[in-house]
Amino acid sequence: MTGQTRIQTRFQACAAEGRAALVTFVTAGDPDFDTASAILHALPAAGADIIELGVPFTDPMADGIPVQLAGQRALKAGQTLKKTLAMVEAFRAAGNDTPIVLMGYYNPIYVYGVERFLSDAKVAGVDGLIVVDLPPEEDAELCLPALAAGVNFIRLATPTTDDKRLPKVLQNTSGFVYYVSMTGVTGGTIANYDAVGEAVARIKRHTDLPVAVGFGVKTAADAAAIAKGADGVVVGSSLVERIRLSLDVQGKATEKTVSAVTSLVSELAAGVRSVARAAA
Repeated sequence: MTGQTRIQTRFQACAAEGRAALVTFVTAGDPDFDTASAILHALPAAGADIIELGVPFTDPMADGIPVQLAGQRALKAGQTLKKTLAMVEAFRAAGNDTPIVLMGYYNPIYVYGVERFLSDAKVAGVDGLIVVDLPPEEDAELCLPALAAGVNFIRLATPTTDDKRLPKVLQNTSGFVYYVSMTGVTGGTIANYDAVGEAVARIKRHTDLPVAVGFGVKTAADAAAIAKGADGVVVGSSLVERIRLSLDVQGKATEKTVSAVTSLVSELAAGVRSVARAAA
């Protein structure tokens, strides 16, 4: 890749402030296109530094129940990959420069067509991709074309990614490394913060990229604990669960849906910002 991306710029800005970045995940189209768009537009002011936008898929194998249900709500409401790109495009047209990472699975992109997808994603203003079911051995499928198109390709590292495997995982990674804090799916509970900190330090011995930690971060206290050692804190399941709990008995959005998300994001942002680090 050539040139500085919005993701790199944002991590550098947060480091200059002496703090970790808050990365928030919501599912595109959950619970419907208009409400999801309103949430997306409200996230930066609530304190999100980077936004992961989940692309709903019928078989989300890495996701726990809250994110699975969010995907089901979005698909039922008619969300598509094309509509997800339209959401990003409208976000950029409104003047928002917060980095957006699309997170999901390869199948929707494969069906859309890799070349067409990357072209449309770049035009819409997508900054990065997290595709959880494409290992490094499949980099020619999407990772390398994405990098050539100027789109960061962010890889997951996990507690089972040992020192032998890590260089392969990091080989074509750009933007940041997403460290999954536990084995299993999204939405679990972090059992050992010290172990997470040690893992982040181990990854940093192999790369100069920022390391963000996700899976299991639910509260401001969790976010603060992770922010002590990580460059970014990723929160998703608790945000999509806030959406679910705000819906009416028919599963439709209410006047509380957007604020249910932004109020938690504000709390999480305060938690992240409460941990001062040496300014980079």
